[in-house]
Formats: sequence, structure tokens, C-alpha cells
Amino acid sequence: MRGRSGRSRRSGTRGTSGTGRLLLSVLAVLGLALGLLVGLPGPSQAAGSLPCDIYGDAGTPCVAAHSTVRALFSSYGGPLYRVTRASDGAGADIGPLSAGGYADAGRQDTFCGGTTCRIMKIYDQTSRHNDLTPGPAGTSGMGADRGADASEIAVTAGGHKVYGVWISPGVGYRSSGAASGVAVNGRAEGAYMVASGTHVGSACCFDYGNAESTPADTGNGHMDAVSIATTCYFAPCTGSGPWVEADLENGMFQGDNGSNPANRGNSSAFVTAVLKNDGQTTYALKGGDAQAGGLTTWWDGGLPTRGGYRPMHQEGGIILGTGGDNSNWNMGTFFEGVMVSGYPSDAAENAVQANIVSVGYSGGTDVPNGPQGTVTGPGGKCVDVAADDTGANGAAVQLWDCQSYAEDQHWTHNPDNSLGTLGRCLDVNGNGTANGTKVELWDCNGVGGQN
Repeated sequence: MRGRSGRSRRSGTRGTSGTGRLLLSVLAVLGLALGLLVGLPGPSQAAGSLPCDIYGDAGTPCVAAHSTVRALFSSYGGPLYRVTRASDGAGADIGPLSAGGYADAGRQDTFCGGTTCRIMKIYDQTSRHNDLTPGPAGTSGMGADRGADASEIAVTAGGHKVYGVWISPGVGYRSSGAASGVAVNGRAEGAYMVASGTHVGSACCFDYGNAESTPADTGNGHMDAVSIATTCYFAPCTGSGPWVEADLENGMFQGDNGSNPANRGNSSAFVTAVLKNDGQTTYALKGGDAQAGGLTTWWDGGLPTRGGYRPMHQEGGIILGTGGDNSNWNMGTFFEGVMVSGYPSDAAENAVQANIVSVGYSGGTDVPNGPQGTVTGPGGKCVDVAADDTGANGAAVQLWDCQSYAEDQHWTHNPDNSLGTLGRCLDVNGNGTANGTKVELWDCNGVGGQN
């Protein structure tokens, strides 16, 4: 989807010289108490048929399956995702503890210990190898995406500690070109994702699903992605959301031509968001609590009669956390999702929801809970990087109102006594020591001004 909402947080104004002195004094006496969330013991393997087994048995096979949490086929024992270490650029694949099981978060913790890691690939668990990597710059005007901080959000699934994908502005993933087997030119398909219903926003676009084969808006009907956001693109909407919506390009649709007051939203910590589209005349949206109960059908009816949606014109790309033109201003938390060939049955979707509930997802999904902590100053303000979680070299560091979802207010205390966020380090400009020297964000390099 095109378009950008206004910034919901702060301006990019640099702090004053007084603020710089204040921050240095605050950081000089700082002692962060940081810890890792410890997972509970439990079985290493999910029981029974998993989502892609269910869809396949129903005649709508998975053509893409992505998760940092668990295997989505009962037979899958390959890698789930790949992390890259900031300290030396080394990478490691994180797989399930056993075939059909949950992610080996302990391997990530060991590999990333003493530094930070980013998720640089989310493997497709089907044989089609539709892997996702940080996306390139698109026509939205934003630059290339960065990978998510690998330890930003830890939850429990199947009794195990696992990591989700924490999407902040500037984070996003994409397949390379048109993905194998994904619907194009009006063919039927379905998709679901499990995502946070509390770490949400209204900007464009926290999507998962079918998008353009290149990062450009090529017109109505060229996308078919499921979204959960507080975006009321077509008023009126009921409540304040978040709503499960369909990004069909140039609009977040809740019903036929957009608006659907019957959609009351899904705001649980974990949400199952479901979209299916026959590519010609009909689509459906469903939402449910991924921890309990079944799915609610929010829409099951006609595709938009606005030009371009009947039939659809999908291009078969896959996106996660962005819009089709790489609009990457929104936020969200992703745990698992699949795309299938054909129009799934209600029975298959209900069985998938039952399986998701059996996972026993638990934990908070709206506050970063990895090995980070906040740094506070006078008035209870938090040490913050200017602008919305984008963190380029030279970004000013300042005090700002504390916001639980702000990744750039959560700092990692590294072994060399540097402080890091957004993949960079707190840095004194030019290693200066004079009064009023600016404090900024910069690539971690071990110099004295970062220790």
C-alpha cells in the first residue's frame, strides 16, 4: 500500500549542549540490570498435524511457510532463521530442537552472547525456498530495510523460550522477485499470520503476503497481503482497532469497497490474522485470539468493485513488515505465517487455529524484552535516538518521553562497556572531551568515545 501517516512520535531535533552534558553524566553513573527471559521446560516437538500438514491434506498446499518460533510441517527439521553477529559479521542458522518442533533459542543466546545479532534470513520451510531477507529500497522513498534485532522480543511457545520478529520502522523482509508457486494474475490463495495485537500502529505497512515482484506500486489489485494495524483507511471503522485487514494495494480493506463497521478488531496479545482470496470475485477476512478460542469471520463477500480488483493482478512477491513499494513506517511483531495455493476451506482454517492455540503462546508482545534496558534521566525521560527507530550514523541522542514500544530507547550493555541500540553504539562525536561535545549514534567500532 502507498501512503505514509504522519509521525506518531518525535521530531529529529538534536539535543542541546546542555542535554549532551546531561547524558554524559547520566551514562557515567549508569548501571544497567539486564537479563534474558528464561524459557520454561516443556516438550521439544509439537504434537499432531501442523498448519502446513493440515492445509496440504485439505488440497491447498503451503507454497511459503515462515516462522522464527517453530516448524510448520511435522516433518520439517531444517533451519528456521539466520542471525548475523554484530561483533564479527559471523552468521548462524537457528533450527528447531527436533523435526516438527520449536526453535532452539539457546543456540541463538550462545552465539549472540556478549554482542547483538540481527535476523538476516527467515527460511521458507516448503521445498520452494521462498526465503525472506531484508528488502531493497522501493518507490516509497525509504531506503533499504534492515534486519530485526534478533533478541528484541522473546515469548514462550510449547513451553520453550522462542524469539519473534520485532518490526520497527525501517525493518522489513522480502523474497527475491516472484516467489515460486505464489499466486499471480487472479489465481486463488490463502494466508495467515500470528502477530501481536498490542504492538501495532497506523502507518504503512505491517503486511505479510503477496506483493509486487519489485518494490514498486504497480496499481490496484497487485497485492494480496494480510495486515493487522490501526489503519482506518476507509472510514467508518468500529472502535480504534487494531483490525485484520487486506492490503490489496492502494487501500487497506476491511470489506467490499473498504469500510466494514462489522469488523470490531482483534487486540489480544497474540492474534491469528487470516485472509483468503479467490482472485476473481470473493475474499474473506478472519481474526482470532491465538491463545484461545476460534476464528471470527469479519468479511466473506465480494472483492472491491473499484477498478483493478476484479480480477486481481497479483505478481507473486512475498513481503513481511512492509508495503509493496517498501513503505516501512509501521511496527508489529511476527511469529509465524504461511501462504497456500488455492482457496482454503473454513474447516482447514479452523483446524489451523486449533493447532495454533495448542502451541500455548504466552508472554508480552508490546514491550522489547530481550537483553536491553532503558536509561532514564531527569523528569523520568528516557535516553532516545532522534526520529522513529531508524538510527542512521550521526543520529542525535536526546532525552524524550519514555515509550514502551520504542526500540531506540532500549539499550544493550555490551562487554566493552558500550551501549547499543538499532545495531549501532552510543558515541561521543569525534571522541571529544570538551564541554558540549555532542552525543550520537554510530557504528560500533570500539573507540574510546563509545566506552
